Amino acid sequence: MIESLVGFAVLLFLIFARVPLAVAMGVVGVAGFSYIQTHIFENPRGMDAALSMVSQVAFDTSLSYGLSVVPLFILMGNLITESGISAQLFRASNAFLGHMRGGLALATVVSCGAFSAVCGSSLATAATMSKVAMPSMRKYNYADGLASGSIAAGGTLGILIPPSVILVVYGLLTETSIGELFMAGLIPGLLGIVLYMVAIAVTVRMDPSLGPKGEKSTWKERLIAFRDVWAIGLLFVIVMGGIYLGIFTPTEAAGIGASGAFFLALLKRKLTFKGILGCLIGAVRTTSMLFALVIGAELFSNFINLAGMPGQLRDMALEFSVNPFLVIVCILAIYMLLGCVLESMSMILLTVPVFYPVVQALGFDLVWFGIVVVVVTEISLITPPVGMNVFVLKTVMPDVPLKTIFKGVAPFWVVDIIRLILVTSIPALALFLPSLVG
Repeated sequence: MIESLVGFAVLLFLIFARVPLAVAMGVVGVAGFSYIQTHIFENPRGMDAALSMVSQVAFDTSLSYGLSVVPLFILMGNLITESGISAQLFRASNAFLGHMRGGLALATVVSCGAFSAVCGSSLATAATMSKVAMPSMRKYNYADGLASGSIAAGGTLGILIPPSVILVVYGLLTETSIGELFMAGLIPGLLGIVLYMVAIAVTVRMDPSLGPKGEKSTWKERLIAFRDVWAIGLLFVIVMGGIYLGIFTPTEAAGIGASGAFFLALLKRKLTFKGILGCLIGAVRTTSMLFALVIGAELFSNFINLAGMPGQLRDMALEFSVNPFLVIVCILAIYMLLGCVLESMSMILLTVPVFYPVVQALGFDLVWFGIVVVVVTEISLITPPVGMNVFVLKTVMPDVPLKTIFKGVAPFWVVDIIRLILVTSIPALALFLPSLVG
């Protein structure tokens, strides 16, 4: 246990010293593994064993069939973004909601949710929708706080509404079915959209000047706007419906989704050779980064497993006979604290290998726990002082102060806490659809 705690302390120091996360986890993992082999197990070739572990982990990760879903879903999101469908999603949502008080903010949240269903990245969702939605909200004199807050909060849906890259990583770390995780994330994701809309409605009711009404669209205009986005809904139904019905695996679904996004972009006449090349290069870069993170996490996980930390925590929880839900509450409190200083992927990779054996030993469903972890991780994306989505918006909209954006996300942060309580206390919200899959 002491070796694990020292390893975590060194790792956090390296992270705060701006050492790349993958490098920091790899260095601590190799050094810790070598130390335990040499000094605890008295193996004179401890460093050789650690270096052998590096080659084996890198080889196994690069050939992992489960991880092949990652580049395909990333490519799918890149092609959807390149095709300009994000703007059409916002126009369609605006056609139905824009005439209401706070309607443009409502349309932003809905379009963020729809875009998340074919993107899988919170940061990409926030960055893309800010360029689409912010000009319209400024045109109708929306307060910068409400406008930026709705974009930042709506963007967080990208890591929960399937397909989600973080759910894929969680599934690989815990050997949990990725298809079931995708199914489990759907209802909590839709609940997030509803609660965000409630937050907007309450905010503009308290101060109508924050979100004035927009122009009301005719039914003809609404049908035309819907016609532009129906294909996105069809693509989502094919990808998720195929997984749900067992027609194909998540990896095959990712391939079908990427192919469908490519043909959809061609039909929109938005793709150029330069655009296709950019999508492919972007997918390669993001995939390489994620693979490096997963390899580093595996090295670090091997070290803490060898040191016995997960097993000792599990034995402590069982020995003291504490209420299992109290353990879950303590884990969520740790995530809330970590969310103030770490971004989402770092939290998942650092904590899941430690916590999931404890949760599994206490009898909780790992699919449910995965959704709980992702929901609490979503909160970290808009939690100061880090709040990655907030900083993405600041980069896209440098004229909006950080203080204004953080103030704007406050109502959404509150309803996120409510959603976290609901998903934690009512596991059926996450497990109902996976139970139908069987």
